[in-house]
Amino acid sequence: MTIPLSRPGTAERTGAGDTGAEDTGAGDTGAGDTGAGDRDATALLAALRRALPDGALSTGSDATGPYATDRSGSHPGGVPLAVVHATRTEHVQTALRHAHALRVPVVPRGAGTGLSGGASAGTGSVVLDLSRMNRILELRPEEQIAVVEPGVITAELDRAAGEFGLRYAPDPASAAISTVGGNIATNAGGLRCAKYGVTRDAVLGLDAVLADGTLIRTGRRTVKGVTGYDLTGLLTGSEGTLGVITAATVRLRPVPAETVTVAAYFATFAEGAEAVSALTAARVEPAMAELLDGPVLGAVDDAQGTDLRSRGGAVLLLQCDGRGAAAEADAAVRQLGGRAASVEVTGDPAEADRLLAARRLALPSLERLGRPLIEDIAVPRSQLAAAVRAIDAAADRHGVRIFTFAHAADGNLHPILVLDPSLPAVPDAAWQAAGDIFAAALRLGGTLTGEHGVGTLKRRWLGDELGPDQHALQRRLKTAFDPHGILNPGKAL
Repeated sequence: MTIPLSRPGTAERTGAGDTGAEDTGAGDTGAGDTGAGDRDATALLAALRRALPDGALSTGSDATGPYATDRSGSHPGGVPLAVVHATRTEHVQTALRHAHALRVPVVPRGAGTGLSGGASAGTGSVVLDLSRMNRILELRPEEQIAVVEPGVITAELDRAAGEFGLRYAPDPASAAISTVGGNIATNAGGLRCAKYGVTRDAVLGLDAVLADGTLIRTGRRTVKGVTGYDLTGLLTGSEGTLGVITAATVRLRPVPAETVTVAAYFATFAEGAEAVSALTAARVEPAMAELLDGPVLGAVDDAQGTDLRSRGGAVLLLQCDGRGAAAEADAAVRQLGGRAASVEVTGDPAEADRLLAARRLALPSLERLGRPLIEDIAVPRSQLAAAVRAIDAAADRHGVRIFTFAHAADGNLHPILVLDPSLPAVPDAAWQAAGDIFAAALRLGGTLTGEHGVGTLKRRWLGDELGPDQHALQRRLKTAFDPHGILNPGKAL
């Protein structure tokens, strides 16, 4: 049975929490970031006005200014030349074909909820807004797949699948406001990825428009398929630098028969991290393991009127699911015994939502305190506690405030530096602390970014992880897809 669906969302989604703060720390901006010259800009705008329907093109700083930055607050300077509000694949093809011919940089954008500056767009660039391409085109419960446009909100896809006893497993904390296309562009992770994988594990095929306007279809609708190179996997996580996604075929999974939630409180964040490592060593595999430190709990308390901080210096939120959920939760509680100060267990969905609300509200609560500079390291799970100690040392060394939460079951930590929003640029001490954290992640066998992407904010450290030969190869791949360097220049590489 095929169920065609049309679930339009809100037309404009520019992302919550944009601060507009200037960021001078992005380093070399790469080809194309200088934007269009006056003659090329005039020619492009004339061509787009002729080719696009009424209402699809916005110009002028009042209309384009909100599109200059994303949730990271990173700002390259100035405002975009124009915004193309695409509602069909043909609009994307038209915009890219003309921009390619005139060498004008194009910045693809979904909801603007990115945290690494990947959707920031400055003077002379054209923003390709995909938020109005927000239809669930097809949902096939018997095949457990859906076909969606890039502007579909992640939680809306999950709700639609839920009507058939299915769910979309990728579950970023921003699911209520982020788009599937943006999640694919950054290969987003989320709360359930320890058991169900990251976004790439749910993407079977893509429709993508290349820099010159060519539409390609990658992947398949089957679970298996190894014909040719894996262009679906390559485009997933490419941050809009290789092509613009206009549709995705994604895998759905059955809703678990049972879910049990565990909340364990610890005296310190490091002790919570050590407990997670013990769970991993004991072969306990929760679907979710979220760890929040004391300062994050305090920020949530202040914003939401809760009293989490009074219960301990950190909380570990576990969910076990499936037919063996209760037995696995019992095994987890046994491992936590003697480590945690207190443990709560519930099988009630409403109570579970209450416990998990602290995690989902962590970033909005921190945004009330200032501009968050959000880092996104991942380390081997056995090194989680060592990474926590390195983060604490960096904060002490450079005199900066760092709030940390983690997708602990897969070693993905989010150290967040909360900055004064009135500052014109990120302070040197903050960059130095970030550099120390990245160096520690690499030293421990980890990575600069587990799920948010490189964007502009992490480019200066990219070579430290990739090395010169791999970095050069990736630049050659970029050139093969985008010979004139117009697609999201200055991002990812």
